[in-house]
Amino acid sequence: MSLIVCRYHEITLKRGNRARFAGQLIDNLRRATADLPIGRIADLHGRIVLVLREESAWPAVRERIARVFGIANFSLAKSVTLAGATSSDLGSLERAVQSELAARRFESFRVVTRRADKRFPLTSPEVNQRIGATVKEATGARVDLDAAELTLTIEILPGEALYSVEKVAGPGGLPIGVSGHVVALLSGGIDSPVAAARMMRRGCRVSFLHFHSVPYLDRSSQQKSRELVRRLTVFQPEARLVMVPFGDVQREVVTHVAPPPRVVLYRRLMLRIASEIARRLEAEALVTGDCLGQVASQTLTNLAVVERAATLPLFRPLIGMDKLEVIDEARRLGTFDISIEPDQDCCSLFVPRHPTTRARLDRMEALEADLDVAGWVTTAVAGATIEHYRFPALRASAEPEPLAR
Repeated sequence: MSLIVCRYHEITLKRGNRARFAGQLIDNLRRATADLPIGRIADLHGRIVLVLREESAWPAVRERIARVFGIANFSLAKSVTLAGATSSDLGSLERAVQSELAARRFESFRVVTRRADKRFPLTSPEVNQRIGATVKEATGARVDLDAAELTLTIEILPGEALYSVEKVAGPGGLPIGVSGHVVALLSGGIDSPVAAARMMRRGCRVSFLHFHSVPYLDRSSQQKSRELVRRLTVFQPEARLVMVPFGDVQREVVTHVAPPPRVVLYRRLMLRIASEIARRLEAEALVTGDCLGQVASQTLTNLAVVERAATLPLFRPLIGMDKLEVIDEARRLGTFDISIEPDQDCCSLFVPRHPTTRARLDRMEALEADLDVAGWVTTAVAGATIEHYRFPALRASAEPEPLAR
């Protein structure tokens, strides 16, 4: 029988919450492989084991599991029955390993054994020695504990042993869903998708919010945001994208406010609008892709003034990263090529040539006191629509609908 053994590390440290975290990880694995031939999924002695009904589906399953946060690594494994907890007979395992390796060619190997069943009479090093001698005799390969060409992993469970010869790296982190729900502001640039993915890796379920300036600009930023959400939804089973019309708000700001503080005011308005929408989505925090000092609006002074407008906690997971680090991570996520496509986003509309880099909170608040800030927020929220995304897409996504009150 073919099995997939998934291993985790952070979950193990959660003690009283381990069962809940593992249960969420199982649910996420089930959703990620919903259209693939996967049978029973169970948490067995600190390992999550999936039954693979058709081994030909392994490449597709491998690709899916490699994107499930919470998994340190995983392997395609086979199971053999052991004689019993009180027996040191490894004959069935030795024969199975010999058969598995008969068609493989390798110069060096090592054996790594883990005993989940501590009643098994042989220690892990003793199993390594027994199976290692069998492999060496059958293949003529040498033992190399540091840089082996092939690693044979054995896991001793009650009444059975699992063995595998390939270990695939997982994305690590925590299972999505164990750390709450956040709303990520998605600009369409390189940074914000990376920030959203980092929150997913810490176990957050992420909804997305995109500000657009249609009809003052074209719909290219909306389409780009949809493509980014589709890409990021491969990491979480479902996602929501809220589209917020922002052009009319920007027009009002231009009418009433001198150029230098406009960008800071735009961003404060965005956080007010995002806070209200997050409340309606029952989210607990906001996420942005801000990197300290990257652009004029992201000086330390401006960031401090902008965040005071939020009524929910504001997370900036990229704050200490430089642009090259963010680009590298975007490439790994598969969002970079989408993000660099040209578009007309709201940040390019009504932007002053020389924006302020050292905004003062008292002056911004005095400025806002003379504006219809509450009315602008209400109008933008009322015009917002919501779209739903799933992966795998077992059914068509619904058409955009008004944001529920």
